[in-house]
Amino acid sequence: MVSLSKTIFKAYDIRGIIDNTLDVGVAHQIGAAFGRAALAKGEKKVVIGRDGRLSGPSLAKALAEGLQSAGVDVIDLGVVATPMVYFGTNVLDAASGIMVTGSHNPPDYNGFKMVLAGEAIHGEAITGLYDSILQHDGSSAAVTGAYSTYDIRAQYLQRIIGDVKIARPIKIAVDCGNGVAGAFAGDLYRGMGCEVIELFCEVDGTFPNHHPDPAHPENLQDLIRCLQETDAEIGLAFDGDGDRLGLVTKDGQIIYPDRQMMLFAGDVLSRNPGAEILYDVKCTRHLAPYIEQAGGKPLMYKTGHSLVKAKLKETGSPLGGEMSGHIFFKDRWYGFDDGLYAGARMLEILTKEQDPSALLNALPQSDSTPELHLHLKEGENFALMDKLRADAEFPGHERIITIDGLRVEYADGFGLARSSNTTPVIVMRFEAETPAALERIQGQFKSVILAAKPDAELPF
Repeated sequence: MVSLSKTIFKAYDIRGIIDNTLDVGVAHQIGAAFGRAALAKGEKKVVIGRDGRLSGPSLAKALAEGLQSAGVDVIDLGVVATPMVYFGTNVLDAASGIMVTGSHNPPDYNGFKMVLAGEAIHGEAITGLYDSILQHDGSSAAVTGAYSTYDIRAQYLQRIIGDVKIARPIKIAVDCGNGVAGAFAGDLYRGMGCEVIELFCEVDGTFPNHHPDPAHPENLQDLIRCLQETDAEIGLAFDGDGDRLGLVTKDGQIIYPDRQMMLFAGDVLSRNPGAEILYDVKCTRHLAPYIEQAGGKPLMYKTGHSLVKAKLKETGSPLGGEMSGHIFFKDRWYGFDDGLYAGARMLEILTKEQDPSALLNALPQSDSTPELHLHLKEGENFALMDKLRADAEFPGHERIITIDGLRVEYADGFGLARSSNTTPVIVMRFEAETPAALERIQGQFKSVILAAKPDAELPF
């Protein structure tokens, strides 16, 4: 038995390594604690599902038993994408749900993404589960909760196919990296009228082909090659649990989510003029002017899918998005992040064009880096950011945004350093009008980080 460790209770979810920090005993304890939290909110039922990881069946079983021991009824959706659990909390008679998923982490990881009474829980609500386990006397409810299974597949697919319409037939390539999205993506897009080439859509928790994370270019090379060698017009890629979208053009350009957001914003604002559009601090500085030109109000916010979901609810915004690929539609949808649905909405927009890749490639862009990671020891990331906030100087900057780390904006670009909430890492991203400007901005960040921590091993 693994002993309970506070380290698995992250900012947005629970995540551990199988038989190291997470096992069936821990899953049972988490289920019971979540069940007690649900009951305290007047919730009597919890929807659960799992991705294609090898540890999923045993963890989901233990989770269900934990929930039932607290007196909560469990509705088990089986093997589904994370957004299908979120969908279940919107359409079934249960507003709480837990997805057993390791998302895009290596095969030996697994974890839980949670919705409690309609809210994606984060921060103190997650650490509260840890405290609840420690404080609990080990007793079970007088009446054990019921267990039932439910096949939500057809309902989910039909809800999208019934609403999102392509303007013309299109041939697409879909790469699921052997993640759980592969069980649904082909049928979804064929149901919409697309011809689909499937790459690595067999669900396999060992991820034998490449890592299921479209945020990293090396994981998109098979899709790029497929578009070169076939007559498919566009490529979609998904992460391990199906809540993030990657996009590749016919000529092999990667359209990162902050540029995808431009098209989504234009489309959503055509029906919601003047609305606020949310995006996180990692996004391109071209996004705000694009939103303004489309008649919307840009609102930059912190990174983190749970945080963006909460802000979306608070502001009533019809659309939010993160650089990592989490896109949240409240327009015609429920406000949760769903890569499969975002792909459908993207195809609806792109099929209005004879040359979708030309439309995508014409979206404004500058020289930019992907996410860069400075790896540190546990806790060092927060201490280093505190030091930078206090001492760092950035000559020639126009403004510094501090809602999440330091985003330093210049006339010709920006640099960002923020602490990851899930791992001991400083996440950085840079964008500029010219390679020389990019080098200058990176140079400034390098000097302030090395002044604060001379032994830092920078990724640039």
